[in-house]
Amino acid sequence: MISRRNIRVKVMQTLYTIEAVDHTTKPGEEVKILDNHLEQSRQLFVYLVWFLTEVARYAEIDARHRAGKHLPSPEDLSVNTKIAGNTLLWTILEHGSFLQAVAKDKPQLVESGDWIRKIYHRLAETPLYQEYITVQERDKDGEKDILQFVFTDLMLPDDDFVSHLEEQFVHWDDDAEMMNLLMLGFLQKPKSYNFQEFLGKEKGQFARELLETVLDKETQLTELITPRLQNWDAERIAILDMILMKMGTAEFLFFDTIPTKVTINEYIDLAKEYSTAQSGQFVNGILDNIHKELLTAGRFHKTSHKSQ
Repeated sequence: MISRRNIRVKVMQTLYTIEAVDHTTKPGEEVKILDNHLEQSRQLFVYLVWFLTEVARYAEIDARHRAGKHLPSPEDLSVNTKIAGNTLLWTILEHGSFLQAVAKDKPQLVESGDWIRKIYHRLAETPLYQEYITVQERDKDGEKDILQFVFTDLMLPDDDFVSHLEEQFVHWDDDAEMMNLLMLGFLQKPKSYNFQEFLGKEKGQFARELLETVLDKETQLTELITPRLQNWDAERIAILDMILMKMGTAEFLFFDTIPTKVTINEYIDLAKEYSTAQSGQFVNGILDNIHKELLTAGRFHKTSHKSQ
């Protein structure tokens, strides 16, 4: 389900973790760290989908609570629960893969009750929701739009809710963009998503090979990068910049199916987003110089790192 860009972020995180412990990992532990980062992202995605469904289903809980008051008002006795029967909601709730993921991850164990109630009540006060419940017919786009509205306009913009996510999922900051794209894609075509194949075989192989290549060929990659630092002190360059340049150079040399332009653009974007303000331009310059020299020297022959 996730893209190669997302995978690059996970590999970057893994290499940063390894760098933080001075490369003292045991053989095979690096891949386990990568798998753990990916698993945490999968759990976050499952939690966000589950949370969204619980907000929609809370309409029935709210209706029962209000009807159960000692002296319920007419409004208390006529709470509209249309969203609890949302057709897209029930496509998700009956999604076998999602049900397996919920059974495995148990997102309901996260203390979310107050947040579900709060987001629902904020939803109930919005003009869009009031318009939604006044329409008796169930329109496919309308059913999707209201759930998407909950996610994009009520959950994500709420700083306190985001703080809740950060407390529960340590990689939220790095995963936020990926989760936004995953959720929007899922709400468009939920049946096409398999929660048991968050990565997939081909992309899983790419993730592991990219990580292993950077680690196995670190000396070779560093030797290509260091001479181009000119007046820059290699010891003072941002750690993430060095990691991203090594990853980009590894793709130049050892991943023959990835166009060089794609590689350069991907790592420029990652440097801009995850490193310093100047990192995008810096990484661009270094990778572009390496690419040109490899072409000029006739060394630009991509092949699997395992064959060298």
